[in-house]
Amino acid sequence: MRRSNVVEKLIIAIAAALSLLAARPVHGQYNKAWFFWMGRDHLVESRYREAIRIYNAVLRVDPDDWEAYFFRGIAKANLDDNLGAEADFSVAIDKNPVSTMAYHHRAITRMLIGNYDDALADFAQAIELRPDLSGPYYSRGYTYLMNRQFASAIDDLTTYIFHNNRVADAYILRGEAHLQMADTLRAREDFDTAIRTNRENPDGYNRRGALLMDEGDYPAALSDFQTAVIKDTTYTASYFNRALAYERLGRYADAVGDLDRVIAMNPDNPVAHYNRAIVNTTVGDYDRALTDYDRVVELSPGNVVAWYNRALLKGRRGDFEGAEADYTRAIELYPDFAAAYLARSEARFMLRDVRGSRQDRQAGQRKIAEYENRLTDSENRPADEGDPTDRAADPRGANRTDQGNPAGDGRDFRDGERNFDRLLSFETRFTGDNFESLASQRENLALLPLFRFTLHSPDTAQVVGPAEYYVVELENFRADIAMPDLVFSRLESDVPTDSVMAADRALAQKIAAGDDSWQTLFRRGVTQSLVKQFTGSVGTLSLAIDANPANPYLYINRSTTRAEMIDFISSLDGGVGGMGGSGAGGHRRLTIESDPEYRMQSSPGRIYNYDDAIADLDRAAELSPRLAYIYYNRAGLLVMSGRLPEAFDDYTRAIELNPHFAEAHYNRGLVQIYMKDTRKGYLDISKAGELGISAAYELIDKYNPNPEN
Repeated sequence: MRRSNVVEKLIIAIAAALSLLAARPVHGQYNKAWFFWMGRDHLVESRYREAIRIYNAVLRVDPDDWEAYFFRGIAKANLDDNLGAEADFSVAIDKNPVSTMAYHHRAITRMLIGNYDDALADFAQAIELRPDLSGPYYSRGYTYLMNRQFASAIDDLTTYIFHNNRVADAYILRGEAHLQMADTLRAREDFDTAIRTNRENPDGYNRRGALLMDEGDYPAALSDFQTAVIKDTTYTASYFNRALAYERLGRYADAVGDLDRVIAMNPDNPVAHYNRAIVNTTVGDYDRALTDYDRVVELSPGNVVAWYNRALLKGRRGDFEGAEADYTRAIELYPDFAAAYLARSEARFMLRDVRGSRQDRQAGQRKIAEYENRLTDSENRPADEGDPTDRAADPRGANRTDQGNPAGDGRDFRDGERNFDRLLSFETRFTGDNFESLASQRENLALLPLFRFTLHSPDTAQVVGPAEYYVVELENFRADIAMPDLVFSRLESDVPTDSVMAADRALAQKIAAGDDSWQTLFRRGVTQSLVKQFTGSVGTLSLAIDANPANPYLYINRSTTRAEMIDFISSLDGGVGGMGGSGAGGHRRLTIESDPEYRMQSSPGRIYNYDDAIADLDRAAELSPRLAYIYYNRAGLLVMSGRLPEAFDDYTRAIELNPHFAEAHYNRGLVQIYMKDTRKGYLDISKAGELGISAAYELIDKYNPNPEN
């Protein structure tokens, strides 16, 4: 990984900061001065651990030397020990409260750990102390941009540009801020200026090329991406972007060539393999396309579209048995996938399975009719009366009532009409994706799942965890249901699908025979959810609630089923395995490229509408206000809705009710990290590890938040 420009600026700042040393009075302290000069040499030569040892020696002699803390902070920052660097800069400020550099560098460090509020306060102090210095305006402008305060970012970057009009990075950042405010004209002007200012920086060409792609000017975009490749032949994004432009222009061989380069540099990236499979299919190179699809389903086994596309390709090659198997896997992952039923019908017909072919054709036509009926219903009823189980959120934030559609268009979600062969943009994610330009490590941290009633085999069932989790009312509910394998857990069911389907059929027959008790309806709702018949499960659980409206546990499971359905639908959004339950943000995500220059990538996001699932938990909380699981689950849905402060409050309430609730500590820790309160976040994660969440220690080890060296 090449070093971020933010850290590079810490190194560059050393040159200016070391000028202080020239003015240091020695008065016989030759030994101390020698240590400082040795420390400087180690910093300049990137020997940061040696520099820390040198400054430790200085501080043993003179514990009040603020400069030693300052330079040791720079060394720690370059070792990615940002919390330790922040602590050293803080001591430097305590000992010298008028040090502009200490405030500026502590602000940069706080920005790097995501503590934007305190970083902005430090920038303000640095600017107040030295309003004539332009550097803090640049750094604060970048921080405003990361904190989505785009107008403020533009103001600070404009001030910086007034004093330093030959820095291409500043124009790129300001252009990105303009783009976030939908001012494409000014964004284009800034990208143009960035290129004129530094024609060797590939990012200016990449950013302008991406804008041209959005506008449909593919030849001009291709020209920019070609230049970007020439300027830096090691930068993956340039090749990927150029491949997309080649494909738009019908130059498929060139597109494949660039994707070959991307995969050579990032062999485990499923998005690149997926795109190469699409292009190779277009040109008829089915062998290579199949090889890529094999790799995609290996890297992203839960991606429905990859299985479906591979099945289509196998069918073209006459491998109808392989096609049938892949269609079956796609249907297992998504039982309402109408197009997969229709396609499997054709494969089974070619295998002379006439009965199976007819059953699949009927199933596919029935599911399409269900989509059309729900669409008609939604068009004929007021917007606030649409089916809550299928409603998604518009990218602009307005609620849609299109039924069953992750993209917001009910007609398109009749999946027989969807386009599964389009290329995916650079920012699209599969599970396991590792493009260096995709979201930061912080965005990849996954919340622990929601609790719900599910089925587990007796030898692996974990009812509610440790003894501290025991809830009498919950156990009484399980006794009422009288289902031996029923557990309340955040774990996935380990009961074989065939067994669940058999249980579901038996329950369906029981209900058809006249048993409409709420207990039987609840059991059926659980089995339907486990085989991903989400709409049916919500409907069955709703009948159970009608029969027993004062039972909070019925609302809990209907809530989790609604949420799981939305997550699964979101995984199809854009024809790619999406972010699912991880909580996609409803804004464009900005990330820093690992390069001596700032490199920004942005991607559209979507917040799905979990309002109905949240409303179920609101009702459950009214019925059982001291059940910690309700607040834990609601917090998870609030995170997925982008409502982090409210989620934090609910996790806190869950912990107040059950201080030993390890999962709540873990998830609250992640929320605090997302909210830029990194220290408190890692304290919560540490507590979760203490309480038995092994993933907590893995996360701490991976991201090394320990401020001590």
